[in-house]
Amino acid sequence: MTADRNDRNSATPVLRLESVRKTFGRDRVILRDVSLDVPQHTVTALIGASGSGKSTLLRCANLLEEIDDGAIFLDGEEITDPRADPDAVRRRIGVVFQAYNLFPHMTVLQNVTLAPRRVLGVERAEAEAGARDLLARLGLADKAGEYPDRLSGGQQQRAAIVRALAVRPRLLLLDEITAALDPELVGEVLSVVRDLKGEGMTMVLATHEMGFAREVADQVCFLDDGVVLERGTPAEVFGAPREQRTQQFLRRIVEAGRL
Repeated sequence: MTADRNDRNSATPVLRLESVRKTFGRDRVILRDVSLDVPQHTVTALIGASGSGKSTLLRCANLLEEIDDGAIFLDGEEITDPRADPDAVRRRIGVVFQAYNLFPHMTVLQNVTLAPRRVLGVERAEAEAGARDLLARLGLADKAGEYPDRLSGGQQQRAAIVRALAVRPRLLLLDEITAALDPELVGEVLSVVRDLKGEGMTMVLATHEMGFAREVADQVCFLDDGVVLERGTPAEVFGAPREQRTQQFLRRIVEAGRL
């Protein structure tokens, strides 16, 4: 589960977006000239109102959405180049969505071992051993033989994180992973992210959990209407925001008791 620290130039961002533009339809602009660097072994938090472009940014970074202009790089290689192999790119990027997306007809162990076996060609015994190790680390050792509908929402989300980690991704994208959880289950999922940060996993997370973003992120990006309006350390963005729109957004968050 520890991030790969070998054979890569730490000065090269794991993920780089350069002037990325994304539209839906003729005139609905979702991302407007977005540029962003995600350094190795860091956590970048994307914050902003619903519809600001956070989830679309993550989907573009994993090539689940095609960009209209600009470029995206993974470890210095342009993955939006038409010659790039999308499947090969996705093997290096783990994604966890808010809806878990576990296969209901498979046990937790089968869900976790599916990609290592089919995508990476790992033998069954090796894949299962690796899966059981990850499940144990995330407190799910006794759930390997269970089906998803027998798990709580927090357990399902942790299982989804294990599945993403099973292919040993270079980068982990987390899209509102607590949004579908009951409030009392949020903490157990956020604890996993804390542990991953401690192990050096490079992550980008879109979140409405402002207190958690302030705690765990190395870099915070405030998106508004498809633009990265403000970026900086948590202390800079949360403690001394420069932009009026950022100030307004955070004021409402504080008034709602979410920060």
